[in-house]
Amino acid sequence: MPPGSIFHVGEQKIEKVNITLTEYDENKFETCEINSVEEIDPYTDTPQVTWVNVCGLHDTELIKQIGDKFNIHPLVLEDILNTETRPKIEITDNYIFIAMKMLSNNNPENQIVTEQVSFILGNSFIFSFLERSDSIFNPIKDRITNNYGRVRKQTSDYLFYALMDVVVDQYYLVLEHIEEKIELLDDEVIKSADRSQIEKIYNMKNKMLLTRRSLWPLREIFSRLIREESALINRKVIPYLRDLLDHTIQITETIDLQREITNGLMETHLSLMSNKMNEVMKVLTVIATIFIPLTFIVGVYGMNFKYLPELKWPWAYYALWGVMICVVIFMIFYFKRKKWF
Repeated sequence: MPPGSIFHVGEQKIEKVNITLTEYDENKFETCEINSVEEIDPYTDTPQVTWVNVCGLHDTELIKQIGDKFNIHPLVLEDILNTETRPKIEITDNYIFIAMKMLSNNNPENQIVTEQVSFILGNSFIFSFLERSDSIFNPIKDRITNNYGRVRKQTSDYLFYALMDVVVDQYYLVLEHIEEKIELLDDEVIKSADRSQIEKIYNMKNKMLLTRRSLWPLREIFSRLIREESALINRKVIPYLRDLLDHTIQITETIDLQREITNGLMETHLSLMSNKMNEVMKVLTVIATIFIPLTFIVGVYGMNFKYLPELKWPWAYYALWGVMICVVIFMIFYFKRKKWF
């Protein structure tokens, strides 16, 4: 399709698109659910901060109406609807667009789930676009409702930062989950190494690769936000954006450290498996070595010669057994003395 085509790419994760509008300043706030873009009109030219949160990206007509209403470029709308797009930033004179990947593991299977979150910061308004529930933003809603913290006292760019900060904080929860799994896996590998743990280690590496691939572009995004002198970003918000960049760098370094630990787990597992195989081979070699002289003895007396001196001796059979038992005992004692097993 041509560039700028308004088409949803990805899985539809909720049945109905839910739009919530929140308007506030230091003295008052209002929140409501709206059903059409036209209902935003009374809030567009007010001095208060207006936050429109859209849950569900499959309604392409609704996204197109928002783009037409607020003069958002079709390529930006295309990135909002394409849930497979790479995290990115677009800065124009009228708005700032940021697409991020949000990770979570609060599901029954405890698997890491990726969701795209997009933000558009305009002059005194913010749009946020999510694929499913917006429960992740409940802490921000509580601050606005109860008027505690800095949100109600700041402009829309601070809310812009606060929403992105919530998304980045989710990475800490995912890293905590990965770290717990690594510790459990470390104990399993040390106690007993088996082939089933290889799959667990590879799954862990894939989780870390997904987390790093989602997080790494955010460093450039936040760095550019700090460097660019946009009229939409107040200089008072820059320190908060620097703190957000520091969190991103810290998380990236933690992921790299966890990858090193996982690689060490893989090497430890392979070493333990190799040692286990060596122990098995050593036992088999000892058994085979013990039977070599016994095979020689019975081979000698198993030859079809007519004259063997011991054949007519009544105690020959028992003497032969005695000799073989003594050979076995001597070899076992010798191997233990050498600490070969």
